[in-house]
Amino acid sequence: MPSKSTHRRSRIAALAVATASCATYAVALTGTAHAATVAVHDIQGTTRISPYKGQAVTDVAGIVTAVRTTGSSKGFWIQDPNPDDDPATSEGVFVYTGSAPKVAVGDAVTVSGTVTEYVVSTGNQSLTEISRPTVTVVSSGNALPAATVIDAKSVPDAYTPAGDPAAGNSVNGLTLQPSAYALDYYESLEGMSVAIGSSRVVTASNAYDELWVTVKPHENRTARGGSLYRSYDDQNTGRLQVMPLNSTQEFPVADVGDRLTGTTEGPLDFNSYGGYTISASTIGTATPGGIERETTKAPSAHELAVATYNVENLDPSDTTFADHASAIVNNLRSPDIVSLEEIQDNNGAKNDGTVAADVTMSKLIDAIVAAGGPAYDWRSIDPADGKDGGEPGGNIRQVFLFNPERVSFTDRAGGDATTAVGVTKVGGKAHLTASPGRVDPTNTAWDASRKPLAGEFVFRGRTVFVIANHLNSKGGDYALTAQYQPVPRSSETQRHAQATAVNTFVKSVYAAQKNADVIALGDINDFEFSDTAKILEGDGDLYSGIKSLPKKERYTYVYQGNSQVLDQILVSPSIRKGGFAYDSVHINSEFHDQISDHDPQVLRFRP
Repeated sequence: MPSKSTHRRSRIAALAVATASCATYAVALTGTAHAATVAVHDIQGTTRISPYKGQAVTDVAGIVTAVRTTGSSKGFWIQDPNPDDDPATSEGVFVYTGSAPKVAVGDAVTVSGTVTEYVVSTGNQSLTEISRPTVTVVSSGNALPAATVIDAKSVPDAYTPAGDPAAGNSVNGLTLQPSAYALDYYESLEGMSVAIGSSRVVTASNAYDELWVTVKPHENRTARGGSLYRSYDDQNTGRLQVMPLNSTQEFPVADVGDRLTGTTEGPLDFNSYGGYTISASTIGTATPGGIERETTKAPSAHELAVATYNVENLDPSDTTFADHASAIVNNLRSPDIVSLEEIQDNNGAKNDGTVAADVTMSKLIDAIVAAGGPAYDWRSIDPADGKDGGEPGGNIRQVFLFNPERVSFTDRAGGDATTAVGVTKVGGKAHLTASPGRVDPTNTAWDASRKPLAGEFVFRGRTVFVIANHLNSKGGDYALTAQYQPVPRSSETQRHAQATAVNTFVKSVYAAQKNADVIALGDINDFEFSDTAKILEGDGDLYSGIKSLPKKERYTYVYQGNSQVLDQILVSPSIRKGGFAYDSVHINSEFHDQISDHDPQVLRFRP
């Protein structure tokens, strides 16, 4: 049986056929004096890390399958047209040039350079590439290797193996099992030309020319065509990101539930902002799926409607006030109480010590009136400058928006940025010591994070306690495609402490009034099945209303192809016992022209 080196020499000889003149693309090779002569699949190896990492290699032969001339990662892909018989080894690799490459698709080339593993941020998987290359064009106009078709049958149902405990749970050193795990399958194709057929869009296109599709038509399909993220062990294996190979290409505009019809083809790249990505030289056509923005049901005269809505860093300079107003009036049907998250101060991201948000709120309230809605009133507490996280200078905070024609706010002085609201018992009923007030604001759980806002409302003679939240974000958590499996979620530590503080406060309300109507709502920044939600719910202290919906409708946010829950409205046993209606109103997360990345939530009940 011929050796691998014999096969390599045969490949180079075959690529040299019909050579007119050999052009060298001159970037000096640096590395050891004795560079290894290897094939692409030798470089890629059977694990995620090349066995030649950091080493110089010479005369790596392949056909140029794609060229990237724009963006920060310029280069080209080569693929060996004569693969080995090991399904774990990729036959393609990216050659990083740093400037516009001087090769063309169809060129047969040999590449000498240094094998590197490029990682954008700690914890992510890496992209195997050849850097600092010297490239020789052997011939041009060669036929391209056939693209590997990725479809529902080829992608395994299991997402990833568990990492090696001896390596800190990293999967990098594990031998790839492409027939067993989706991430291993995709890794075995890294750098190779791949193609998908007509596929369902599961994250809308955006300003960065990114969208996500699934090659599995029926995998955890939502009621509106997305892919539901149901648990930490059900990551939706059919998801792939699609981006144009070059920014000069026309890119489709698509919403969740649309189809990317026809063939989408290009090298399978890996980037740490989206994982496995088809850098598409050929992009399918977006065919509309027909979803429309939803409208909730208006409350009856005896129902109280309470909503939460993250308006995404709203400040007076924004152009979205009329759009948000229309959403509140027309899609949410003017709820009686709205918890707004991410209201910024009067000059937005300008960092000059401004903390007041009265200009922001006046502009929103005026826009709501202009849209035909009620003249809302509002309550909030200005944060201490720079202490609540979010965009620097923005001083985001939660705000209670309420319709004074339907509900009254109980004002009690004493609430400020650092004073904790308490609960007292007056005439057998719970009363807040300050309304509005902040929940345990000096607790270290709220360091560089938004403090909960508590308020006391009265509807038809019945008191309702509302706690508006915006818990710690998931910033710092590793991606689902991380090298560490199971994926570490470091942001949970602070969120769990925050959930504990909120639950403790809720318990203090019940201690004063067992049957009190309590609502804790907002951008919880965690899933309905998460430990954060479980801590908030406690031992029956609260119940996340979104769990009353059919599973296919449980999402408020769409991220990297997963429709998931971040925004929640949790209710006390008294509200749950009396019955309620819950609606996740899908007006943003599934659409390319969203005004926020969150969908608002609405609860209706009779206090």
